[in-house]
Amino acid sequence: MPTKAPFTDLEINTQDAGFYKDNSLPIALISKGIMVALVIWALVWPANANGTLSSWNSQILEVFNSFYIVIVGFFAFFLFVIAILPKSGARVMGVPGQKPEFSTFSWFAMMFGAGLGVGLMVFATAEPLGLWGSNPEVVAGNVEGQTAEAVQSAYRYTFLHYGFHAWAIYVVTGLCLAYYAYTRDMPLTIRTALTPLFGRLMNGFLGHVVDVLGVVATILGVSVTIGFGVSQFIDGLYAITGMDWMMNLSGDVPAPGKVGLVAGLVAIMGLSILSAVSGVGRGVKYLSNLNLVLSFILLATFVIFGSFAFAMSTFGSALVDYILHFTQLSFGPWMPMSQAEFAAEIPAAAQPLASELYGGATNAWGSFASFQSGLTGPAAELDEATLAAVYEAGTQGRQFGWQSAWTTFYWAWWIAFSPFVGLFLARISKGRTVREFILGCVIAPAIVCFLWMTILGGTAFDLELSGVADGAITGASQTNQLFATLGQMISGGLLSALTVMCVVLVMTFLVTSADSGILVMNTIMSGGSQETGIKHRIIWGVILTFVIGTLIIAAGENNPMDALKNAMIIGALPFTAVMGLMCISLIKALYRDGQREKEATITAQPAE
Repeated sequence: MPTKAPFTDLEINTQDAGFYKDNSLPIALISKGIMVALVIWALVWPANANGTLSSWNSQILEVFNSFYIVIVGFFAFFLFVIAILPKSGARVMGVPGQKPEFSTFSWFAMMFGAGLGVGLMVFATAEPLGLWGSNPEVVAGNVEGQTAEAVQSAYRYTFLHYGFHAWAIYVVTGLCLAYYAYTRDMPLTIRTALTPLFGRLMNGFLGHVVDVLGVVATILGVSVTIGFGVSQFIDGLYAITGMDWMMNLSGDVPAPGKVGLVAGLVAIMGLSILSAVSGVGRGVKYLSNLNLVLSFILLATFVIFGSFAFAMSTFGSALVDYILHFTQLSFGPWMPMSQAEFAAEIPAAAQPLASELYGGATNAWGSFASFQSGLTGPAAELDEATLAAVYEAGTQGRQFGWQSAWTTFYWAWWIAFSPFVGLFLARISKGRTVREFILGCVIAPAIVCFLWMTILGGTAFDLELSGVADGAITGASQTNQLFATLGQMISGGLLSALTVMCVVLVMTFLVTSADSGILVMNTIMSGGSQETGIKHRIIWGVILTFVIGTLIIAAGENNPMDALKNAMIIGALPFTAVMGLMCISLIKALYRDGQREKEATITAQPAE
């Protein structure tokens, strides 16, 4: 019996006239309704919104932490298997014989532009430095944080968060969209990727739900990116101008305050809306070119004035270490540890005090010394050997706390960001083979990220280890550590000029991310059309501004990003399930297409 033809009759009804002309009314109204409800909730009841989001986030992480870790590991191995298999890897994303739309050089250049974004500006130094003080090896007590011995494990997890796994998340979405769009001439939108599993059901309400989940994930993923970027933007402006009104000066170190963050957000989003209105050809193209030039200048500064030899030696050893631990990093989730489980593991002498010891022993951010010094009363009178056993018993809880707050946060962030980056990668990869797409879009951008973070972060390490910085970099706020590193490397007019350049670079990256996100949201709502109405770009830009602004206001003064991060992790969960279904759907599509080709070959052969 011949294999049935694939379902390609995907119909996404759009309005013929009126305000929502060329848009799918259900997708637009449901997406906007969810976002407006979130804005009103955060604006009218900020404390309730912040507390509820935090509570939901904690519950989700307890139940779904392992799911996030394992499914991202599956994404990476799934893609590598498809690339390695001869038939699936050789398939062209387009009609047979079609040539790539862009030259290999242009293709790589655009991918690098996507890879060097706000996240790499904010976390180029903050990520390795943060992991230097706290990573699973430090949490387990195998090495001491912020020492030369902790550098290797710091980069192991830096490479994990910004390496092959991160890009595999983007490529799963991008490959699934590109394959159907270019081999079956279907719309470049989220629901298309599930048609091999659900067929005509994607024409109705179920298809609308899938696209809405993509829009919501994109909004929240872009929101977190912009939130971190605006924070660094305000840090840079403060370094240039010294204007105290932008900062919260009540903590140990100056950090962007809510007033500064909201003011910076309004300025950035205003520019983003203008760029989105001008369209990809003008806005995004020109800003991307400027980003690339300024990024190379910043990288060259660190190569010339930074610790380039230290960085390169670190890069080689860190890459080998990352590859050796790749499987364990992919499929090594930690489970939460209840107080009852903890009490059963500790020595008998400490069991009556389990409730007092539990919090400190399972605190992912506390060392044994801080655990010991924080005890009072009878707990403080326990001998050191007993306390050491108690602390050791809490290792599982500390590892879970670390992983859920760090790695799982990143996986949720990249998953929420994947409709945006995946659509971008799909748009530029027409005519490429599946193997080219996977290897080119996973390995090449990841290596760029590794080099970027090793050269910038390695300089910060060297300055701290040599005593030159004397804690000035590690003691700075997360979004200010890049500027603190520059301040230890150079001085005078060159420092001022580079600080201004970094502020401009952060601003252009922010504008590029925001306006691209706005265009992607409109593409999904228009049923895959790349030409969308200007008024809807403006409306989504305004909604995005209100979502970020109200969640920043709703959060605590000392942690203004918390509500945004919690909302993003919650919003990313359903889209994670969609991505899992995308993989199953692609396996089915590749297998069935192979069967059809085999049947066509047999039919075409002359009879004997």
